[in-house]
Amino acid sequence: MFKSLKQTYHYFIDHVPKLLLLTLTFAILAQIYKQSPYHPLNHLNLFHKLIFTFITISILTFFYLNKPRTIYLVDFACFKPPSILRVPYATAAEHGRIILASQPKSIAFQVKIFERSGLGEETCLPYPLHYLPPKPNFMDARDESELVIFSAMDNLLQQTGINPKDIDILIVNCSLFAPTPSISAMVVNKFKMRSNIKSYNLSGMGCSAGLISIDFAKNLLQVHPESYAVVISTEIITPNSYLGKERSMLLPNCLFRMGGAAILLTNKRSQRNHAKYSLLHVVRTHKGSDEKSYRCVQQEEDKEGHVGIALNVDLMLIAGNSLKSNISTIGPLVLPFSEQVLFLFNLLGRKVLKLDMKPYIPDFKKAFDHFCIHAGGRAVIDELQKNLRLSHEHVEASRMTLHRFGNTSSSSLWYEIGYMEAKGRMKKGDRVWQIGFGSGFKCNSAVWQCNKDIEVTKHGAWADCIHRYPVREDDVVKLF
Repeated sequence: MFKSLKQTYHYFIDHVPKLLLLTLTFAILAQIYKQSPYHPLNHLNLFHKLIFTFITISILTFFYLNKPRTIYLVDFACFKPPSILRVPYATAAEHGRIILASQPKSIAFQVKIFERSGLGEETCLPYPLHYLPPKPNFMDARDESELVIFSAMDNLLQQTGINPKDIDILIVNCSLFAPTPSISAMVVNKFKMRSNIKSYNLSGMGCSAGLISIDFAKNLLQVHPESYAVVISTEIITPNSYLGKERSMLLPNCLFRMGGAAILLTNKRSQRNHAKYSLLHVVRTHKGSDEKSYRCVQQEEDKEGHVGIALNVDLMLIAGNSLKSNISTIGPLVLPFSEQVLFLFNLLGRKVLKLDMKPYIPDFKKAFDHFCIHAGGRAVIDELQKNLRLSHEHVEASRMTLHRFGNTSSSSLWYEIGYMEAKGRMKKGDRVWQIGFGSGFKCNSAVWQCNKDIEVTKHGAWADCIHRYPVREDDVVKLF
């Protein structure tokens, strides 16, 4: 009963402008043709009445033609690595002991991270990083990108039945691997897409780049009617695995794993009944105004010339500030009126009346049914669960994605939605909040609404293992 009322409420709120406009139109037309001797319009001749009616209809037509187009998510596909590439704890620890044989403290540090990482025994790394010692090169990196991206694209084309030549826009985001020719050009050539396709390659924007690509695609679809857009989100691990000894740079080696996703978007109204989701909002915030923010996540080079990703100790602090900025922007767009009033009163009390009050965190559970928090690590998920006052069920998809696939960078949000679909939890009218974090420091959000009850599929990245989830996570898993 409550679910039905909630769906009715959201439907009514979404269609209020249309209802008001329709009511206004009928009211104007009724008044124009109302036959009353005391009404001033009754003294106008037929020509003036027709002109007035034409102007009214023209204004309404202009409004409808220029309103933002609805963006639909037809379907998406996530890359599932072959089991031969999995890296269980014992293998990772053994490789660490061999590569860092002269650095016992670094070995102990990596083991400690593995024990607390939240990763399971089935996460995967590309072929070159299984060698001892690993010596990845440019061609190895291109091989990984072809494996991940082509597999995800093949699955997407099979699921949707779309012809590659029907794709009008292609956006690929990969932060750390930016070859020439670009990855997007590689995709266009592989799938024989049209020569006039609008293709873009985004790099250097970290784990939040997936939602930046969605926002970019949304903007392009606003000006290109009746179009299909494909967004590919991935991170290529091969050329970016740190081979040195600095502990601050060893942390990403313990968390990042292979992954990628391909997403099909469209603005075609004919796809409204076939698409899985509708895009409601995308909010991008960038808290990079001070030096500390820029030092949070960056590439560094150690004394031996090895390049790696250094994670600053202020990471969670900067992420928290970025999240607050994002919440203050997305809150008025999605929260019910009651929560907005409480937030406003709290803000006035603290800023204007100078009262000693804690900042009020709105109850986002009243606005969303599902939460997809970037699976960047257990600490990130723990912190957001605490700050947003979410239940264990709300963050289950994020934790299980981290456990099964590891930190797959910008594509992790799609593994999480895939998890909820595989569990049969996506119902018509449900709202999903995706929250992505990345370098800069960026916090980006996307809000989707489910268009139909999504049936559990026998295909996909979760199909062969969903029956084993959720699994129990211990705070510390002792390896030795």
